[in-house]
Amino acid sequence: MASALDAPNLDDYLPADSLPQEPPRSLTLRDLLDISPVLTEAAGAIVDDSFTRCFKSNSPEPWNWNIYLFPLWCLGVVIRYGLLFPLRFLTLVLGWMAFFTAFFPVHFLMNGKNKLKSKIERKLVEMMCSVFVASWTGVIKYHGPRPSSRPYQVFVANHTSMIDFIILEQMTAFAVIMQKHPGWVGFIQKTILESVGCIWFNRNDLKDREVVGRKLRDHVQHPDNNPLLIFPEGTCVNNQYTVMFKKGAFELGCAVCPIAIKYNKIFVDAFWNSKKQSFTMHLVRLMTSWAVVCDVWFLEPQYLREGETAIEFTERVRDMIAARAGLKKVPWDGYLKHNRPSPKHTEEKQRMFAESVLRRLEEN
Repeated sequence: MASALDAPNLDDYLPADSLPQEPPRSLTLRDLLDISPVLTEAAGAIVDDSFTRCFKSNSPEPWNWNIYLFPLWCLGVVIRYGLLFPLRFLTLVLGWMAFFTAFFPVHFLMNGKNKLKSKIERKLVEMMCSVFVASWTGVIKYHGPRPSSRPYQVFVANHTSMIDFIILEQMTAFAVIMQKHPGWVGFIQKTILESVGCIWFNRNDLKDREVVGRKLRDHVQHPDNNPLLIFPEGTCVNNQYTVMFKKGAFELGCAVCPIAIKYNKIFVDAFWNSKKQSFTMHLVRLMTSWAVVCDVWFLEPQYLREGETAIEFTERVRDMIAARAGLKKVPWDGYLKHNRPSPKHTEEKQRMFAESVLRRLEEN
């Protein structure tokens, strides 16, 4: 690695009066890091395992550390768990009762697929998602034009938790591409969300990916279908980083509409670590917080440029989302969260990242 970093002739980039008067010598890695803050940051990123940092939930700094603040913290716990949580849980139960009372008659008694049935089901799903958001005292700010149903368009967003879908769904009934889940979440997927055109997949089944690819291409061609929503990272990231986007959504030959989602962690961290916590307990954690604060930006639609590859298109859209949401880009495949990368793969990714930094330095 040292020989690769020593390759650029840095004398060409330094003022003449700043060069040492002693006989020329080859620059070491320490010299490079002292000269360039960019290289220093890059070297730190290489040494540090940025992959695991993408999926860690950062605990808030304790503020109830003295005798004056601790009673206030205790009072807050009593209010959140003894007052707010029961009220929010009651809101959720009543919302589900009203939803099922209206949804099942429409879903099972109205024969076939018609526009009236689809419209009623879509509005009911939006209503139920609004109930979910109310159960967290969600403070959601939407920026940009409201999404509309048009053919040949797909929406892509960064992914922090399954509540990303709920927050977007209360605005517009998207047809989302989602991993199959067990339990009550799987029941909702099969009985309710399929009514708005959602598509499920199993990331461990290669044949399933081919079937999903065909369904995506068919979905975007019909103007009556709900807008298609894809989380191209393929897994939940902690809303501080963005991992590599899968290029499938960018090879459909249609407009790509980026959505940037940013959570404010002042009251609660909305990141869902599915390896450590069930979605039920994740919801309980949100419902026992003061509020979930979030900003959502609907950005300008993007199209594949002439001479641009699908991978370049994917990275350009990821750049837009990362810049708008204030996320750091890392060169990792999100699926490695479920299968830890080998040391050889880690070393290769670090080498590629270092070479890209050096190329940018040479261009500047």
